[in-house]
Amino acid sequence: AKGEQKIKVTTEKRRYGKPTTLVSGFDKSIDIKSTAKALKAELACGGTVKDGKIELQGDHKRQVKPILVKLGFAEESIES
Repeated sequence: AKGEQKIKVTTEKRRYGKPTTLVSGFDKSIDIKSTAKALKAELACGGTVKDGKIELQGDHKRQVKPILVKLGFAEESIES
């Protein structure tokens, strides 16, 4: 199931110019909460899960892809 995901990693500016990294495109079969927990622990940042998307505090666009690959997602399916 992890191989055929179309995961998209984007950043956006929030209030007061704070950057936020959004990881979206997960299927219902994936446990998003545990994935978010692993990302937050690895990146040492805060975050949440909203509407099937993982929101991470800070700009982590470059660091997210290798961590997702380590968690078992296919590298080709991750678009940043």
